[in-house]
Amino acid sequence: MLLFRLLLMAPLTQVEGSVCRLQGRVDPPELEKDGDLMIGGIFSFRTQQEGYFDSFTNMPAVRPCINFNFREFRFAHALMFAIKEINRNPYILPGVTLGYKLFNNCGSIDILRAAMALVSSQTKTIRESNCTSLHTIVAIIGHSGSTPTMGFARTVGRYQIPVISHFATCACLSNRKEFPSFFRTVPSDYYQSKALAQLVKYFGWTWVGAISNDNDYGINGITNFIQAAQEEGVCVEYSEAFESTGPRKQLLRIVDVIRESTSKVVMAFMSHREIKLLVEELHRQNITGLQWVGSDAWITDNSLTDSLGHAALIGSVGFVVRKAQIPGLGQFLHEVNPSHFPNSVFLRDFWETVFDCSLSPQGVNDGRRRCNGSEHLRDVHNEFTDVSELRFTNNVYNAVYAVAHALHNLYICEPGKGPFANASCADPTRIQPWHVLHYLQNVDFITPGGDTLFFDKNGDSAAQYELINLQRVTKGTMEISTVGYYDASMPVGEQFKMNDVKIVWNGGHETVPVSVCSESCPPGTRKAVQKGRPVCCYDCIPCAEGEISNQTDTMDCLKCPIEYWSNARQDACIPKEVEFLSYYEIMGILLGLLSLVGVSFTMVTILIFCCYRNTPTVKANNSELSFLLLFSLTLCFLCSLTFIGQPSEWSCMLRHTAFGITFVLCISCVLGKTIVVLMAFRATLPGSNVMKWFGPPQQRLSVLAFTLIQVLICVLWLTISPPFPYKNMKHYKEKIILECDVGSAVGFWAVLGYIGLLAVLCFVLAFLARKLPDNFNEAKFITFSMLIFCAVWITFIPAYVSSPGKFTVAVEIFAILASSYGLLLCNFVPKCYLILLRPEMNTKKHVMGKTVGDIRY
Repeated sequence: MLLFRLLLMAPLTQVEGSVCRLQGRVDPPELEKDGDLMIGGIFSFRTQQEGYFDSFTNMPAVRPCINFNFREFRFAHALMFAIKEINRNPYILPGVTLGYKLFNNCGSIDILRAAMALVSSQTKTIRESNCTSLHTIVAIIGHSGSTPTMGFARTVGRYQIPVISHFATCACLSNRKEFPSFFRTVPSDYYQSKALAQLVKYFGWTWVGAISNDNDYGINGITNFIQAAQEEGVCVEYSEAFESTGPRKQLLRIVDVIRESTSKVVMAFMSHREIKLLVEELHRQNITGLQWVGSDAWITDNSLTDSLGHAALIGSVGFVVRKAQIPGLGQFLHEVNPSHFPNSVFLRDFWETVFDCSLSPQGVNDGRRRCNGSEHLRDVHNEFTDVSELRFTNNVYNAVYAVAHALHNLYICEPGKGPFANASCADPTRIQPWHVLHYLQNVDFITPGGDTLFFDKNGDSAAQYELINLQRVTKGTMEISTVGYYDASMPVGEQFKMNDVKIVWNGGHETVPVSVCSESCPPGTRKAVQKGRPVCCYDCIPCAEGEISNQTDTMDCLKCPIEYWSNARQDACIPKEVEFLSYYEIMGILLGLLSLVGVSFTMVTILIFCCYRNTPTVKANNSELSFLLLFSLTLCFLCSLTFIGQPSEWSCMLRHTAFGITFVLCISCVLGKTIVVLMAFRATLPGSNVMKWFGPPQQRLSVLAFTLIQVLICVLWLTISPPFPYKNMKHYKEKIILECDVGSAVGFWAVLGYIGLLAVLCFVLAFLARKLPDNFNEAKFITFSMLIFCAVWITFIPAYVSSPGKFTVAVEIFAILASSYGLLLCNFVPKCYLILLRPEMNTKKHVMGKTVGDIRY
C-alpha cells in the first residue's frame, strides 16, 4: 500500500506543449487496443523473475522474467476475444467500442506497477493541462493468484475501481471492508468447502478425517469444511495440518493418526506437494483402504502420477471449476501472430519458443532457424492452443461480459429513473469508476455459455463445480471422469446432482465405501447420542407406541395423528382399527340371529293366538292386550337390530328412542294385564262395580298414556341434545371405537328410569296377584317375566358402564333380547302349550276352576 501511494505521489513534470508525465519508470502494456472505454488486465505470462539484491543506491533495474506460462497467455487472449465479440454485437453497447490494456507481470512489485499504470493512465502521454486521461479504465481483470490479487485489490479498492478475478479463490477476498471493489467469476473456497461437505453427506460418510496444508489456504479451507460438515451432520474424527517443508516427524505423526482412526474417508484440502508426500508415506507403511476426497488444488494435478503411492489415489473424488466451450476461441488463438502486436516482446518470445526459431537475424547466429511469422499455430498443440479443458479461461471470458453488461446498463439509463442521487444517471461522457462499480454489483445476465452470472453482496459469483472421479492413475497418465455437478445458485436440496456414470471407488471397487461411527438407525428407531462422544456416535432406540420414524438416522420419533397408530415396524402411521359391532362378525351374527328368532317366535305366537282367538284360554287373557303385547315384543326384538352396524346420526337417534318407546309399550301392556287381573278378582266380591272403571277403553287409554309419556321424554331428548355418532379413542390407544354418544345423559337416564319405574310397578302388582285362586292365574307368569326383566336390567347397568368398545353395545342388545325373551316365554309359552298340547284343558270350565260366575274382561 505504501509503495503504491509513493508511486501515485511521484511528482508531475511539465513538458512542452502542455504535456505532462509522471516521473519514474512505467512499463508499457504487453497487449493494447484503443477503444472508447478501456478494460485493464494483469496476467503472469511468465512465472518467475531472475532474482538479485537491490543496492538502493540507484533506481531498481528491471528484473527479467523467465519461464513461459502458456495458460496465462490464453487467459489474456480470452479477454481479447470476448472484447472482439462484444464490439461486433449490436445488442451490447451499440455505438461504443471497448479496448484493452493487458500487462504482463511475474512478481508482486510488477503487479503494483501495472495497477498504478492502469489507475493513473500513465501509459500514454497526457495531453491536457490538468493531466486527465483520454481513455478511462473502467475495470481491471486479474490476477490468477490470491495473494498477489489481495495486494493490489486492497489498494485499487480505495479508488473504487472494479477488480474482477478469474482465479483467486481465497475466501478472505469476500471481505467487503478490505476489498470493497473486488469481484470474481471463480467460486470462493467457501463454496468449495460447502460442496465438499454436501458430497461427503451425499455418500453417507458421517465419520471422516481432515488433513490440510499448514498455511492460510489449507487452514481456512479445512476450517470452512469442518463448519459446513457439522451443519450437514457430518463429524470430523481428526483434523491435522502439515507443510511439505516441515519436519518429517510431523508427517509421521499424521500417518499414525490415520492408522489409529476408524474413519475410512479422508478429506484432503492441500496442494499436490503435500498429498504426494502423504500418500507415499502411507504406501511405505502399507496403510490402505482410504477413500480420498480432494480439493481442486491437487485433484487434477498430473504431477501426482509420478508419486510412489499414486495407485492409492484411484477412486478419489473432488470438485473442480466447470469445464466450458467458447465457440470461436480456438480459431482466434490459431490466428495469433506477432505482426498483430509488433511492440509486444513477450509475443515475439512466445512465437520463437513455440516454433523454435528466430524472428530477428541476430537469433540465427544462435543456431535457430529463421522465421518470419508466417507459421500457423493450428499446426501446434500445446497448453495455449488446447481449448478442450476451458475452465478458468471461461472465467476470464465471463468477466469481460460482466463488465460489458454493467456498462450497457449504465448507457441505457433513463433520466429520472437512475440509481443515483435524485434518480439521476451517470454521464456517459464522464464515467466514474464508482458508477461502473454500482452497475457491476447489480448485473444479472445469461452468459454466452448459457449460465446465469450475477454477484452477491460480497462480489462472489454463484459457485458451479464439476465432481470428478480419478478412475485410473498410472505412471504419467490420469483418467478423469465427470460424475456430478454442484451449483450453489440452485435452491437448497437441488444444488448437488449426480450423473448416471459409474464411479470407481478406492481400490477399484464399485460399491460405495462405508465410513460411519455408528451404523444408521433404521426406520422405526431414533438416535440417542452416546454420552461424551460426537453426535455421529449414537445408539438406536425403538420408537414408543403411537410414534414412528420413517427415515434413517432420525433424532426424534414423530407422534402419529390422533386417528392413526404406528404399525408393527414403527415406520409408518396407519389408520387406527375402527371397531363397532358389525353384521359380519360372529358376535353380530349371533345377536342378529337371536333377534330374528325372537321375532319368529313372536309371529308364531301371534299366528297361534289368531287361530285360537275364540278359545277360553285366549279370551281369558285379554286378547286385545295380548295381541298388542305380542306386537310390541316384535318391535323390541327388531329394535335390537338397530344397535348392530356402523353408527350414524340417524341410527343413533333411532336405536335409543325405538328401544325406549317399544319397551314402554310392552311394559304398559303387561301392566294393563296385571291391573285387569287384580280388578277382575275384586269384581267377584259382592257389590263390587270396579270393572266398569277399567274396561277395554280404559285399558287402551292407560297403555296409550304410559307410552305417550315416554314419547314426550324422547322428543325432548332429541330436541335438546340428541344422540350422535362418536369416535371413542379413550379406551384403546391403538383403535377407534365407533359408538353412539347419548347426548343428554339426563334424557338417556330418564328413558331408562321411566322403563324401570313401570317395570317395578308391574312387578309389585303382579306379585300381589300371584296367589289369586284360578287354575290359570296369569299374574304368576307376569311375576316371573317381570322378575327376569328387572334382574336383567339391574345387571345391565354396571355391565353397560364397565364394558369397553363394541361389548357395550353387545351388553345392551343382550339385555333387550333377554328381557324380551323373558316376557315372551313367561307370558305366552304356557298358553301355547295349553292350546296346542292340552286342548282338553282349553275349556271355560277348566279356566274358571273354582271361580264363581262367568267373568268377561
